[in-house]
Amino acid sequence: MSDHTLTSLAAALKNGDASSRELTTDYLKRIERAEPTLNSFISVTAEQALASADAADKSRARGHAGYLTGVPLALKDIFCTQGVKTSCGSKMLDNFIAPYSATVVEKLDAAGSVSLGKTNMDEFAMGSSNESSYYGAVKNPWDLSAVPGGSSGGSAAAVAAGLAPASLGTDTGGSIRQPAAFCGITGLKPTYGRVSRYGIIAYASSLDQAGPMARTAEDCAHLLSAIAGHDVRDSTSAARCVPDYASELGAPLAGLKIGLPREYFGDGLAPAVESAVRDAVKVFETLGATVCDVSLPHTRYANAAYYVIAPAEASSNLSRFDGVRFGHRCDDPEDLLDLYMRSRAEGFGEEVKRRILIGTHTLSEGFFDAYYTKAQRVRRLIRQDFLDAFDEVDVLMGPASPTPAFDLGAQKDPVSMYLQDIYTIAINLAGIPGISVPAGFSGGRPVGLQILGSHFAEAQLLNVAHQYQQVTDWHQQRPAFAKEID
Repeated sequence: MSDHTLTSLAAALKNGDASSRELTTDYLKRIERAEPTLNSFISVTAEQALASADAADKSRARGHAGYLTGVPLALKDIFCTQGVKTSCGSKMLDNFIAPYSATVVEKLDAAGSVSLGKTNMDEFAMGSSNESSYYGAVKNPWDLSAVPGGSSGGSAAAVAAGLAPASLGTDTGGSIRQPAAFCGITGLKPTYGRVSRYGIIAYASSLDQAGPMARTAEDCAHLLSAIAGHDVRDSTSAARCVPDYASELGAPLAGLKIGLPREYFGDGLAPAVESAVRDAVKVFETLGATVCDVSLPHTRYANAAYYVIAPAEASSNLSRFDGVRFGHRCDDPEDLLDLYMRSRAEGFGEEVKRRILIGTHTLSEGFFDAYYTKAQRVRRLIRQDFLDAFDEVDVLMGPASPTPAFDLGAQKDPVSMYLQDIYTIAINLAGIPGISVPAGFSGGRPVGLQILGSHFAEAQLLNVAHQYQQVTDWHQQRPAFAKEID
């Protein structure tokens, strides 16, 4: 099972070579064997999955099957799923059963896909290593002593280990692309507004975006076609038509103009990662692309701006978790203030508390203009840098992360952890799409190539990534752990 892509499974179902129940049963068995070691799932919904698989098989027998009908998938535990625990990796929501489903979950249900369960994640999507989860750290299938990246580390690890052919994640500052790079899979962050945020538990509302994580760009194209589109329940959702992304994968790359941002190849980038990225760029040159250097001069301010804006929005969004309406409530509170204080102190982990405090300080009187307003101005400059670059080139390329996956427990300083997202954060601030694809290894751990495009250029990004994967086999490599549980 670990060798199958979403595309190959969809073909097997269409051709009658397998049933959805057979596929779902096999994946559930793999999850059962892997989870004591990997810890990539928070909830495994076996009964619901088998029921959905049976319903999919019946629909197919009646001739009412779409591309994803009967295909098993996993969901990051940040997507509200009706009747299923949706914890966001936090003790605060350990007892929360969602009363409704997120729009993307509804779309996947309507497409006939089968949800295997909810994957582990950094608490409230705050982290770059999946070590801040209330349910414990996730291991990287390539090296069990390494992190899988975050915050969508559970989704990335599950796909890499062959526990699901694909999964959905969310990306606020790199949380799809960085774990995809660390785990050797493909991960796409769409343009802000391309996919509805309704029903996604919010971290930073102006930055969060859901996207697909899978083995290949082709798999991601099929998933994006299913989940993208306008949603009246999300005021930030873009009212644009959704193309058939898979139909545009075969376009040749002759004449493609690639820009290499100088700021992405400086101090702090591991030599082995730089070498892998530059080797990948040479492959595109053989496919007919031309390469030039470009500059994103305000990139150096991206981390500073992000860690003002995102915590400020988190401080506002997480204020609803107060022990009153839902979520964790402390025992025997003395009064209302004690209820608020102890419920939040007990329910939130250290990283979440840190970001709430930063955000509250940033938004406080006397500091709002000095920090938040200034960060938003810098954000506009960063966005303009990308717009200027795309006047010269079609896509930008660079590393997804400055290093391969680091060891569990290695990053003890929060600032050092924040720097792991140095090449991904600016993309969220600008709202543009980005994709990470496997491009090599360093010390046995995967390296990711990041490809960036202009707003709503997902079709082009997927085409560029797919053409690269047609002439390389990095995406076909499987970790030893996946073979051990076959």
